[in-house]
Amino acid sequence: MAGSAGNTGNNEPESSDSLKAFGAIVKVFRERAGLTQEELAPLLQYSVQTLASIEQGRRFPQTEFVERAEDVLDAFGVLRAAARHLARRPGLAAWFRQWAGLEEQAVTLCTYECRVVPGLLQTEAYARAVTLSVPPPPDEEQVEQRITARLARQQLLHRRPPIAFSFIIEEALLERHTGGVEVTKELIDHLLNCTELWNVELQIMPLRQPDHAGLDGPVQLLETPDNTWLAYSEGQQFGQLISDRKDVSMLLQRYAKMRSQALSPADSVGLLKRKRGAL
Repeated sequence: MAGSAGNTGNNEPESSDSLKAFGAIVKVFRERAGLTQEELAPLLQYSVQTLASIEQGRRFPQTEFVERAEDVLDAFGVLRAAARHLARRPGLAAWFRQWAGLEEQAVTLCTYECRVVPGLLQTEAYARAVTLSVPPPPDEEQVEQRITARLARQQLLHRRPPIAFSFIIEEALLERHTGGVEVTKELIDHLLNCTELWNVELQIMPLRQPDHAGLDGPVQLLETPDNTWLAYSEGQQFGQLISDRKDVSMLLQRYAKMRSQALSPADSVGLLKRKRGAL
């Protein structure tokens, strides 16, 4: 759960025509150089598996890969040009780090979560509890890296120019008491503080809600500075950045429906205060 729990998966993004085209170009230049994948991979300082995945259009090429391949294969600038085209189409990549990069430039950010409180709203103690809950157990350095990265992202809440935030979280996440009662008390206090930010709107989806438009799972949506909407969907060990207009439109409709089904921001604050008082 890259955006929330911080465990980014290593699965590769779904293939696309653009990724396949880039991979085909790499293969052509490799064969032109008379190299096999096994011979080229060490020259690029990447594994054979990574090179094969890129040539097959199943993996988004990183900047380091493009630059090394351009030099090693003497590609006349073709690979750099192709990579710039891919970079202008963020929907081709599945890694959450791309979504995090898009967040930094966003005008609007909308998040629905049913698994854990979103990373942008977590306390350090809650983030630690979430990180330690999901096997395999990370070592101490990994834990600190994940928590530090997550807390750093929270600077977005105070960015200037400001981002308009909308969060919808399930009431069940607070009932779970992840990390224990004291962690939950601190978390609720933190959520209440976040609701006082003028650019943050938080809604709670009640435990009993017969009509629920978010049953297909968590989703994040953002509006770019040029008013383009993108979406990000995540599961165990994978994430998918979505740019297809029809798919994004469908997810925007679902999110809008959830906003009408969840408690209002004022009622959500009231529920948080009642839960805090009951602990």
